[in-house]
Amino acid sequence: MTTPGEVERTLRAELRGDVDFGAAARALVTMDASNYRRVPLGVVAPRDADDVAAALQVCAGAGVPVVPRGGGTSIAGQATGTGVVLDLTRHMNGLLSVDPASRTAVVQPGLVLDRLRDAVRPYGLTFGPDPSTHSRCTLGGMIGNNACGAHSVAWGTTADNVTELAVTTYAGTAHRIGTGWAGAPDGLRELVGAHLGLLRTGMPPGFSRRISGYGGLDALLPERGVRLAQAFCGSEGTLAVVTEAVVRLVELPAAPALAVLGYADESAAADAAAGLLPYRPLTVEGMAEDLVGTAAGRTGAGAAGGAGAGAAGGAAARAVGGAAARAALPRGRAWLFVEMPDEGAARAVVRGADALDALVVTDPAGQRALWRIREDAAGTATRTPDGRMAWPGWEDCAVPPARLGAYLREFRALLAAHGLRGTPYGHFGEGCVHVRIDFDLVSAAGVARYRTFSEELADLVVAHGGSLSGEHGDGQARAELLPKMYGDDVVRLFGAYKDVWDPAGGMNPGMLVRPARLDENLRFAVLPATPFAGEVARCVGVAKCRTTEAGGPGVMCPSYRATGEEQHSTRGRARLLHEMLAGEIVTGGWRSPEVAEALDLCLGCKGCLSDCPVGVDMASYKSEFLHHHWAGRIRPLAHYTLGGLPAWLRLIARLRAAGAVNAAARLLPVPLPGLARERALPELAKRPFTRGAGVPGPASGSGPASGSGSASGSGPGAGSAVTLWPDTFTEYLAPEVGHAALRVLRAAGLDVSLPRGGGRVCCGLTYLSTGRLDRARKVLRRTLDTLGEVPGPVTVLEPSCAAALRADLPALLPDDPRAARLAAAVRTVAETLEEYAPHWLPPRLDRAVVGQTHCHQHAVLGDAADRRLRERAGLVGEPAGGCCGLAGNFGFEPGHHEVSVACAEEQLLPSLRAAPAGALVQADGYSCRTQIAQLSGVRARHLVELLADGLADGPAARAAEGAPDTRP
Repeated sequence: MTTPGEVERTLRAELRGDVDFGAAARALVTMDASNYRRVPLGVVAPRDADDVAAALQVCAGAGVPVVPRGGGTSIAGQATGTGVVLDLTRHMNGLLSVDPASRTAVVQPGLVLDRLRDAVRPYGLTFGPDPSTHSRCTLGGMIGNNACGAHSVAWGTTADNVTELAVTTYAGTAHRIGTGWAGAPDGLRELVGAHLGLLRTGMPPGFSRRISGYGGLDALLPERGVRLAQAFCGSEGTLAVVTEAVVRLVELPAAPALAVLGYADESAAADAAAGLLPYRPLTVEGMAEDLVGTAAGRTGAGAAGGAGAGAAGGAAARAVGGAAARAALPRGRAWLFVEMPDEGAARAVVRGADALDALVVTDPAGQRALWRIREDAAGTATRTPDGRMAWPGWEDCAVPPARLGAYLREFRALLAAHGLRGTPYGHFGEGCVHVRIDFDLVSAAGVARYRTFSEELADLVVAHGGSLSGEHGDGQARAELLPKMYGDDVVRLFGAYKDVWDPAGGMNPGMLVRPARLDENLRFAVLPATPFAGEVARCVGVAKCRTTEAGGPGVMCPSYRATGEEQHSTRGRARLLHEMLAGEIVTGGWRSPEVAEALDLCLGCKGCLSDCPVGVDMASYKSEFLHHHWAGRIRPLAHYTLGGLPAWLRLIARLRAAGAVNAAARLLPVPLPGLARERALPELAKRPFTRGAGVPGPASGSGPASGSGSASGSGPGAGSAVTLWPDTFTEYLAPEVGHAALRVLRAAGLDVSLPRGGGRVCCGLTYLSTGRLDRARKVLRRTLDTLGEVPGPVTVLEPSCAAALRADLPALLPDDPRAARLAAAVRTVAETLEEYAPHWLPPRLDRAVVGQTHCHQHAVLGDAADRRLRERAGLVGEPAGGCCGLAGNFGFEPGHHEVSVACAEEQLLPSLRAAPAGALVQADGYSCRTQIAQLSGVRARHLVELLADGLADGPAARAAEGAPDTRP
């Protein structure tokens, strides 16, 4: 028998592409976006079709199975395998040609859908099928699963939009198939000829979403034109490997309009959907209020809870959006989103629909906002109202649209009978329903219930003339149940069809034909019963972290966007942690070098906390890993220098040695040990903030300043007591921010004090980021002891410190009630002014502004209040999204400089270069300001500094009066 080592050596000798049988490479592809896990032998990334043929020949000769893999977003397990995984995304990802005249494009299988759509948009064209994973799914994966998306009601499935395919079989034989028998494997024409009657009468009545099994096999009937390529689509990698495809493009409507229709309930909306199809809509999407209305409740549920609360804190901003989303929709308890080619067609739908209420939106920005409600609501389907996870498995079954209302009523009843919960939504115009259900896939009883429910739901779908899969394929989740839908004779024909293409059975065995049981290979079975394992298992693999689309407010995942490597994505790191806990592939446990390498480039930005649909908190996972990884060992120097920064800065301040340290840093010919040689050390302040603030302890602030920026009357909040938190960065590195905050808060009529102990209070952030969790807990307990009772809001100027206090503090000290109280008291400056000085009028600056929203503010705190404050101050423009790339200690650590700069070059630095003349540069995070200064030479300022400049006693006013600026 050929050994894995021999297979690897032969593949390396025969291929020009990448061959990796190492633990990390294998661990990264054990799972897709499903509930299943299969351990591969190795991973091959072929360069071209010749490499694919060579790899298949080697594997066939060794009897090793092969599974082709694109973005790994399949939700039924079909992108996992026990043999060699072909990663078609690394090299075979090209758009080979576009022919606008014939409206076709030639693509390689690893091309991401959005890259194709972006390339053909200038021609007024697009690719019709558009699944929700469009930013990372590949054309090859879409062909394999016969993907559809929201617009298939107008433009059909992937099979309807593929004209030719180049495929290579397990034996290494190349075929080019389209329409007609040319290119067909030997025996296929005879097989079809021998079963014409079964294909004509044995297949269930066709409707647009009959995707299950080899559901397109009847496309080989002579009366249907013998469409070989169409029949191949949806084969889930079980027949051959796609190496090239010719796809059909469609014309984009010039001015589409969106009609949003409100109905009394979900059933009414579902019943109405089929009646809208004669209007020829582009989309008919449906959702009910339990998806929209509970978004706020779900996302706000964990605000006091820790690493899990980190997730909650990140979604706090979305919680506000949930309520706003509900208010933006027309009256009703369920809605249909009906996109039409133009405004007239949309208004015709409104007139003809029997809806409670409706609105028509024509401007693109308004449409995007409403579609965002639909997309965000879909994200909340991964959690139940009480915060439990909901899993795929029955994500996309479909029934004929006219049967949808009746089906949904019975589906809800079946859920209730099994004590399960899920929130349906989806493509109502085609009868396709998405739902994730809170299955217990860990205990034996829960898995047994999963099986029983699956069998009964399959019976229900078939009773309504439906398809077990409506767009994502069957994989392992549903293939066992195909006889219920097709009957034994058709299923046997499926087996014969596979055997013609793949007589050796080496292509993705266990899928569709002779399948594994639906309750085998569950990914949760290998995990220990620990809270950390439960957190790691949250990653369901939808791979939103793999998007490379620039622009927008999103942050996740900056290191992946810089390197393009799966191990540097949030999903990749979660998979490695999963396998570390399983111990089968990654065997080093907490000392695993594979996991350490992957986490080394995690910036700890927490972008995944808010941008990941399930709120994976990789920054917290990294802290936990580093805590165990370095336990009982000498840590890297950076963990002591940068990780212990608050203690070092406090010592320097006590010795009044800031000037000497600054001089030494300038004169040193080499960087300090443990720090990147590319980085200059920031200058220390000569005098800490609390030493020069004139507020030695809890003390009353002065009244409101007169003139611009004064309080407007004595409305609610006037004279409120506010504690200004002297974070490490403000205290020792940027005291000017603290002084500006004092002026602004006092100008707003607030009574400002500093906490007892001044610079001794600390959020523990640097200890968290280096995984020194025991030290972080000690520092936080000392902080709580020093602080005492907090009478009112605690205003924190540094976003990363505010995020640590709000989310990480209660997670680290869950049994200390003082931690929860302090976390609840934390406010940003903008939140403080909005809540406690609501009538204060900030100075009008009337300037353009650019800069950076801190990652932790985006993920944990939200910036809605900041946006409103900037608007009131006349600051026009939006800070850049993404990550600045410095990320606290990350950018100062050796080996990180290249990635740090690449992150800044994605959005931040281009936005600074494109800024209008005279624009102000705002960055509330000290790391962001440092990165901007070091990479662009521009001085960025905190929002309170900009506001302070505009006050009656600010430098702008003094300059107008000819007086010098005498601020501290």
